[in-house]
Amino acid sequence: MNDATDKKQTDSNGSSGCCNCDYSLAFLLLRGWLGMRALVTGLEKFGAYKTVQQQLLDPATGQPDASGALVELKVKYYAMANYSGIPAGLKGKFANEALLPHFALTAFNALLGPALLATGLMLLLGLGTRLSLFLQGVIYILLTVGLILIHQDDGISWLGVHLALITLALMLAKHNKLALLKKW
Repeated sequence: MNDATDKKQTDSNGSSGCCNCDYSLAFLLLRGWLGMRALVTGLEKFGAYKTVQQQLLDPATGQPDASGALVELKVKYYAMANYSGIPAGLKGKFANEALLPHFALTAFNALLGPALLATGLMLLLGLGTRLSLFLQGVIYILLTVGLILIHQDDGISWLGVHLALITLALMLAKHNKLALLKKW
């Protein structure tokens, strides 16, 4: 055999074959995780809880309790009216931060949920995977800046891990096999 044939049959790890399916599978896993993370996080921006009273059921019979006792349940529901890009507990902290202009906070609050939904969906569908990964990276950098300003060190660390995963996914993007638009 000549050198070209030998090179084609072994990769850098010494395994035989010319298929880099392990890289493709690694990218697919990262793409799936990052896409679901962004999509579900975006959906959660539309979630809220309401308290519902329900009659207590007798566990033995499954029938309503004879005493008429009520139990309060918290039920989660999603609606456009519930939307809040920034959690209520953090809005006050951000509002008091001198380095965050009010217009930037308002814009970020309005755009965060839709941006996460769009980039998550794009990533899951393989529609501009490089672009959606890059945009998610920018989102996480902006979130990091906000958390640095309000001294939320744990959140900063988690966002750093997300950014590392996005960077790894971008490095593996050339192995993207299941995509609608491979170039982007």
